[in-house]
Amino acid sequence: MEKGKLYVVGTPIGNLKDITLRALETLKTADLIACEDTRHTLGLLTHYEIRKPLISYYKPKEREGAEKILYNLSQGKSVALVTDAGMPCISDPGSLLVKEARERGYEVVSVPGPTAVATAMAVSGILQPVFVFVGFMPQKKKEKKSLLDRYSKVDASLVFYCSPHDLKYDIDCLHECLGARRVSVIRELTKMYESVEEGVLGEIEIGEPRGEYVVIVHAPEITETEKPSGTLEEQVEALIAAGVSKKDAIKQVAKQNCLPKDEVYKKFI
Repeated sequence: MEKGKLYVVGTPIGNLKDITLRALETLKTADLIACEDTRHTLGLLTHYEIRKPLISYYKPKEREGAEKILYNLSQGKSVALVTDAGMPCISDPGSLLVKEARERGYEVVSVPGPTAVATAMAVSGILQPVFVFVGFMPQKKKEKKSLLDRYSKVDASLVFYCSPHDLKYDIDCLHECLGARRVSVIRELTKMYESVEEGVLGEIEIGEPRGEYVVIVHAPEITETEKPSGTLEEQVEALIAAGVSKKDAIKQVAKQNCLPKDEVYKKFI
């Protein structure tokens, strides 16, 4: 029996016209389509008059879903893996399945399509080409801060995905941990209400959050002449000697060095 193939298929991130001819061909010829939300994918398939059996494959049941798909591959069937929007495995389910399929000797074929991170960078107008894709931040504040601490000194733009109910809280955390860096807030890519808002963390005003967001925190803009001299402790002590309160001195040094306040506080004490 011929081995089945797993196709990793990119689907539109908003506008249904943003799908490749190859993706449509793959969806039409696959034996099964594995999808994050069968109702969502059914809308895409109906639009293009594609009728195929669907298998549910989503994060909370990723292991069980992967086993069902691997069984179908073992029976010689071809499976097209899609998510609700964009490329599978990029902040969406799929990595576990792809890893298991490769380890078991099945061919994994890429059928690339839109992805929000690359699209957002393209429309942001950011000149620095280097960026780090972080994806969705953890839900708990302690875990958010721990994550942001690891990226606070990276000389690159940081790209995050944000759901509407997390947006304002996430931006507050970004400001607290990364300081007053420039930020681009991009909403509803490829859809009717696509927009790009630019500003500074701590100052940018976002209206009532609606839709899906990509938030890009620009790389630190510190020239050699702007960089403060001395150790963190010396910088804080110098400000205190000038009459600044300890709390404000720590906050100011953290901002000047693009560091979280907690890190400066620990160094100072």
